[in-house]
Amino acid sequence: MDFEKAFNLVRQKLAIWVQDFIRMLPNLALAVFVLVVGFYLATLARKIAKKTIRRFSVGAVLADLFSTFVYIFSVGITLFIVLQILKLDDAVTSLLAGAGIAGLALAFAFQDIAANFMSGILLIMRKPLRVGDIVAIKGYMGKVEHINLRDTVIATFQGQMVIMPNKDIVQNPIDNYSLLGKRRMDLTVGVSYAEDLQRVKQVTLNAVADIKGISKTNETTFFYEAFADSSINFTIRIWTSSVHQPDFLALRSEAIMCIKKAYDEEGISIPFPIRTLDFAAKGGQSLSESAITLSNRTEI
Repeated sequence: MDFEKAFNLVRQKLAIWVQDFIRMLPNLALAVFVLVVGFYLATLARKIAKKTIRRFSVGAVLADLFSTFVYIFSVGITLFIVLQILKLDDAVTSLLAGAGIAGLALAFAFQDIAANFMSGILLIMRKPLRVGDIVAIKGYMGKVEHINLRDTVIATFQGQMVIMPNKDIVQNPIDNYSLLGKRRMDLTVGVSYAEDLQRVKQVTLNAVADIKGISKTNETTFFYEAFADSSINFTIRIWTSSVHQPDFLALRSEAIMCIKKAYDEEGISIPFPIRTLDFAAKGGQSLSESAITLSNRTEI
């Protein structure tokens, strides 16, 4: 008897489930239809969003990111509609509550990653630096190799690959040598006090005028700056239309050689540091007078 009761109970349950399933067939068919159409529309929305964003000259990485957000958002709406069609409102509420709690926990756990992520979006949108630019950030100078959503890769001139978090780039000054498409080289030189300063200026400007790579649109400037211990110092500022480091170093080397050659030909001296040693007992007494005084003291 117990077996027969159990069998009847299972049969009744199965009958109820079959009836409920048959009753839900229209909703189930509608849910499947909405699911298929929803995924198709989500894919279409992603393609349209990607093309639309790319029209505003946004980078490919950022365009893929936003189009993926559009796709995920569209798929989420589709799933919620399907659950409502299937009369699973409680499941929808539970999913929303769980998503909110999970999002809050992830925000605290990955706040640094989120900061770098948002900084990467700002870098791609504002474009203070691009791939190939020569930059100096936080003491690192080199060429930008990659700009990702989390970090930026810089190849230094010493052969190192520096992976810098985007948050550090956004929060620190950026020296972008490629932004203007030109660079300036400042070279400091000292000449003897005996030289004619006007002549020195003209000889120096003529010496660097024909250097290969010098900018023809920016004027080379010459300024005397200081009366140093052994020389009168000046700075010559030379512009180059190339922003690459090898070209910049070659220009500086060529300028030094040309100035030295011109000074040798014109008899202009670049003095060595001079030091006067005073062995006198009193300040201002000459070395010969000091020697006579010491000799007299020795004879006594």
